[in-house]
Amino acid sequence: MRLIPNILTVARIIGAFLLLLVEPFSRGFFVLYLFCGISDALDGYIARRFGLSSSLGATLDSIADCIFVFILLYRFLPVMFLPTWAWYWIGGICFIKICSLVIGILRYRALAFLHTYFNKITGAALFCFPVLYYFWGLEVTAVVLCTIATIAAIEELVLNLSQKELQRDRKSLFMK
Repeated sequence: MRLIPNILTVARIIGAFLLLLVEPFSRGFFVLYLFCGISDALDGYIARRFGLSSSLGATLDSIADCIFVFILLYRFLPVMFLPTWAWYWIGGICFIKICSLVIGILRYRALAFLHTYFNKITGAALFCFPVLYYFWGLEVTAVVLCTIATIAAIEELVLNLSQKELQRDRKSLFMK
């Protein structure tokens, strides 16, 4: 029972890598995509609900989230015609996230991915990308997602710069 959340997280990592083998926006792609999203929600819920949370699990979950997002970017971006400003904005977000990660490693000697509300909102919004893209189109979806991701990245950077010790489960810059 204790390993179930971590098994779900590892399954999400495997599912994310399997996304590399199927055509973007195909039925198989969406089945894997949905599996990754459900397993992401379940691993955290089960860990919290049954008191199975661990530092290893939190780190593994964050790594799985990063792998999933980078694989999605790798699969989606080549088949979408993003405006130049969106490429720069996505690059800026990645730069902020990398700076935050490096600062966390230097300050805390650990991967300092934080589970803030904005990071969770970003994850949910990114997961909803295909639906948002379908209803709003590419440019509106890009503005919404990049805005949310920028706020989350800046908040994480500020927290990693200002916290005396690593608090992965800090909910917000304004809450402990």
